[in-house]
Amino acid sequence: MKILHIETGMHLYGGPQQVRYLLEGLHARGIRNVLVCPEGSAIAEAAEPFVERVITLRPGLAGVRDFDEALSETAPDLLHVHSRRLGGDWWAAWAARRAGVPALVSRRVDTSEPSWLARLKYRPYACVIAISEGIRRVLLDAGLRPEQVVTVRSAVDPAPYLHNCESTAFRETFGLSEGAVTLGVIAQLIPRKGHRHLFAALPEIVARHPCIKILVFGKGALRETLEAEIARLNLQDSVRFVGFRTDLTRWLPCLDMVVHPADTEGLGVSLLQASAAGVPVIATRAGGIPEAIRDGETGLLVEPGDVTGLRQAILRLLGDAALRRSLGQAGRRYVLEQCTTETMVEGNLAVYRAILSQGKP
Repeated sequence: MKILHIETGMHLYGGPQQVRYLLEGLHARGIRNVLVCPEGSAIAEAAEPFVERVITLRPGLAGVRDFDEALSETAPDLLHVHSRRLGGDWWAAWAARRAGVPALVSRRVDTSEPSWLARLKYRPYACVIAISEGIRRVLLDAGLRPEQVVTVRSAVDPAPYLHNCESTAFRETFGLSEGAVTLGVIAQLIPRKGHRHLFAALPEIVARHPCIKILVFGKGALRETLEAEIARLNLQDSVRFVGFRTDLTRWLPCLDMVVHPADTEGLGVSLLQASAAGVPVIATRAGGIPEAIRDGETGLLVEPGDVTGLRQAILRLLGDAALRRSLGQAGRRYVLEQCTTETMVEGNLAVYRAILSQGKP
């Protein structure tokens, strides 16, 4: 079986990281993989050990022509579209149809679309893989047929997170004093991740717990706006923007909690990573998040945009170290038992086989 994968994300987090996990697992099972990605994307190098070939796309319409040529040259049994960036979930599927190659697409966001648009977009696909039941419900509400949409949840490799905190190095790296309580936010700096809700909740939290430090991991278009908001709130001593870190696996176990105040979210892989590290999570009930974090068991959930509820949840964990430990321990057990890359790879492979046998996934 030869699978042509197209991933148009530029950075190795979120969806592209899931694709790397998938390629590794498929390669171990003897599946032949070819990867198509944009010039300069991080996944090209990361995926190289697990693919027969990496084909890069030039910017703009030239990249669409490059993809048509890749389909012709590689003659895959199946096309798997992993990303909607650059409109790939539109033109790649129609290119596959012209070439007579069956295609499927992974849907990673829970934002809704008009029914007519969703039906048109997904018409060429033999199957749509939703990475959470929350996303599957959105697609069904948009009018897709239930037999066309299959849930295969995203996963995480827990091994890099199963270590103790290097506390001295952690404090030195991030300029923390001994005894500081650290709250981490791990997300792109974009509107739907909801940083503004957390920042609105912080003044009272900092007033009651002046030792708290908030580390904002990630990069994005909103950085200057968010930094200006922190300055307006006079919280520069409490909040630090630390950028996108390639060494996050080293530092995640050192956090006292992770907060994810998203307005929308497909599933939230960073939440699974936090749980694997034994760190309790406070998040919202957006999209597939309740499938990653079990309220009261592995973390605490509040409604999206509920600043008061978010503040109360953070204050609750700040005041209860035993609860933080028990939630973190339960989260690690959940990831080790339910959210493995092995399960994710087998789920995708089952869909491939069903499509190629002309059965129903």
